[in-house]
Amino acid sequence: MKSTSLATRALLCAASLVLFAGCSTPAGAPSAGSIASDNRQVSQVGFLSAPARLKAGGSAEGALCWKQADVDWKKYDKVMIERIQLFLDAKGADRPIDPTDLKALIDYFDAALAKNIAPIATLVDAPGPGVLRVRLALTSLIPTNTAQSLAGTAIPYGFIAEAGAGAASGRPAGSTPYMGQTGLQAQFRDGATGEVVGECADTTIGLKYAADLDRGAAGAAQAWLNGYSSSFTSWNYAQDAFNKWSAAFARRLVELRSAPG
Repeated sequence: MKSTSLATRALLCAASLVLFAGCSTPAGAPSAGSIASDNRQVSQVGFLSAPARLKAGGSAEGALCWKQADVDWKKYDKVMIERIQLFLDAKGADRPIDPTDLKALIDYFDAALAKNIAPIATLVDAPGPGVLRVRLALTSLIPTNTAQSLAGTAIPYGFIAEAGAGAASGRPAGSTPYMGQTGLQAQFRDGATGEVVGECADTTIGLKYAADLDRGAAGAAQAWLNGYSSSFTSWNYAQDAFNKWSAAFARRLVELRSAPG
């Protein structure tokens, strides 16, 4: 068990970084350690063909997935990313989305996918033999309520209550009710036959207070700062989720294509 002094040093270090670095991060910059998966319930929007088959495990990095048996993944040397779909979530009705922001976010996700896939497979815009069709749907896209985040920060010792609010309510530790949320459902189809060969779903929630004590005081402080800084911008958590999913998809495709058999 990690000592209290380590956690204290991490918090003090994070506080110092916030004071000297300010409360912002560069646009589009990843904030490792500031998001966590919360897949207690998958949104039923009619996008997935077999949501009941989803399960945790494998190399999904927090996502729920399933894949068809006896698929020759080695043949997929080309990838087709279809137009990203959006299903609005009633839970975010109190945080309206600017259409300009929405287009910027989808463009960001497209760019992150292309950046991660290009080194491992050829990107194409039409189905066919050797093509893996990737269909994506954002099932909940909720911005961070930055006004509430600022208000919570202004309360003396408010961080103590906020830091434990997520775990107390069953949400990821370090999250709060006003944090941003981003849900993704992904379907993978054979480009020649149209057969569904796998599906995944993941919902990520922003963490205002994130500290990985296993990385030591300095690493914990950096994780804490990343989550804290992102809580004052509307969409940093969504961009973090897009970065995570894009990189995870590329890594998983490499694993499947290099697996024996």
